[in-house]
Amino acid sequence: MAVRAVRGAVQLERDEAGHMDEQVAALLTAILERNGLTVDDLISIWFTATPDLHSDFPAAAARKLGITDVPLICAQELDIEGAMPRVVRVLAHIESDRPRADIAHVYLGAAAALRKDIAQ
Repeated sequence: MAVRAVRGAVQLERDEAGHMDEQVAALLTAILERNGLTVDDLISIWFTATPDLHSDFPAAAARKLGITDVPLICAQELDIEGAMPRVVRVLAHIESDRPRADIAHVYLGAAAALRKDIAQ
């Protein structure tokens, strides 16, 4: 079993805790499903949020999904002029037999524009 990294992002429509929970849960669920993973395959998850998001920690949505024994951390994304607003990004470290080239990185909705080269 190899250690791999999976990237993903989602743009929120608004800065509200319930909306963040929904969108981050959708992103994490898609990452797990598209890569054939279970929670037991997760090693750790790093979340970043753009500086305009203040309503909650993205990691709180992971805990509500039942990801309770995986190390999680949140950080603020760089405040770059012209960057897409209201974005939560994910970098998940996983155990997987998939080759690196077969890892499905997940960019939902408008966030797909961030990485057209790897977004499904």
